[in-house]
Amino acid sequence: MSAVRESKSPVGVKTKNSSSAKQWQNTPPHLGLVCITFSKEVRLRTITRTRYLQLTEEQRETALRDLYKDNLQRLNTALSFCQQHSIQLYRMSSALFPLSDWEDEVGATILEEMSADLAKIGQRATELGIRMVLHPDQYVVLSSDSPEVVASSIKILAGHAHTMDLMGLPQSSWSLMNIHGGKSNRADQLVRVISELPENITSRLTLENDEHAYSASEILEVCQRTGIPLVFDAHHHICHENLDSYDDRTVASMFYAARATWANPDWQLVHISNGEEAFGDRKHSELITDMPSVYREAPWIEVEAKRKEEAIAHLRSWWIMGK
Repeated sequence: MSAVRESKSPVGVKTKNSSSAKQWQNTPPHLGLVCITFSKEVRLRTITRTRYLQLTEEQRETALRDLYKDNLQRLNTALSFCQQHSIQLYRMSSALFPLSDWEDEVGATILEEMSADLAKIGQRATELGIRMVLHPDQYVVLSSDSPEVVASSIKILAGHAHTMDLMGLPQSSWSLMNIHGGKSNRADQLVRVISELPENITSRLTLENDEHAYSASEILEVCQRTGIPLVFDAHHHICHENLDSYDDRTVASMFYAARATWANPDWQLVHISNGEEAFGDRKHSELITDMPSVYREAPWIEVEAKRKEEAIAHLRSWWIMGK
C-alpha cells in the first residue's frame, strides 16, 4: 500500500493550502463534540441484546424501527446543536443503530429502508459544514489472536462503513472511522488485516495511539506501512511515556509525524483529554485546563472531557480567545 492515501475534498467543504501558522492566524482549531451533550439536549436510546432476544420476531422489528427513527432524529438534533454553538466537528456514537449487525439482519434491513432519511442527514451535515466522524467501540480488535474476533471486528467496521455510505458521507479520512491498534506486539498482523479490508473501510480508517498496547511511535509505523492516517492523542502519549508535560519535545515531534500521514494536512485530527485527579491520570477530567502548545497548529481537535460542550466553551474562552 502507498505511504499516504490520497483524499478528495467532500462536496461543499473548502480546504486550505496555507501553512499551519497561517491557519492558526486565520482559523483557530475546530473543537469537536463527542457523541452526546453534558446537558440533556443530545441523548440516544439503546436496547440490550438480552432485552432484544426476549422479543418476538415482530416485536424485534417494531422495537428497532422505532429506536432507529428516534436516534436518527436525535442525530439531526445533534447537528442543530452543533450549528447553534458553532461546532463544526461531531463524533457520532457507534451505538446509533444498536444490533444493526446482528445475525438476524432485522436491523440491517431497517437501515436500508431508511436510506433516504439517512442521506438527508449526511446532506444536512455537508450543507452546515459539519464534519462527522466515528469511533467504533472497543470490540474492534483487528490484531486479535482469535480469528473469530478479527472477523467480528471487520463485520462491525463494514456495518459502520455501509451506514456512512447510506448517509452519503465521503469515503475518505474527512469522514473517518478511528480505532486503536488492539493487541500489542501484533503490528505485522494489523498491517496484513488492514491491507485486506475493502475500500469503503480503508478509505475512512484511522489509527490512534493508546496508553497501553501501542505507543505513538509504534502505531505511527503501522500507519506508515498501511497508508492509514494517525490520530494523535497527546494525553495517551504522556500516559504511555510517563511524561510530566504536554510540552515535552516528543509531543510536538509525534504531532508533526502524525501530520505527515495525512494526505491532506488540513484534515489532520487529534484528541485531547486531561487527567481527572493528576496530570497522568488516565480517567478524563470534567474540563480541559491544559493544552499542548503544538495543538495551536491542529486543524481539528476532538475534546474528550466529561462536561462535553461546556469543556469546548471553556477551551474557547481561555485557550483560543486567550491566544
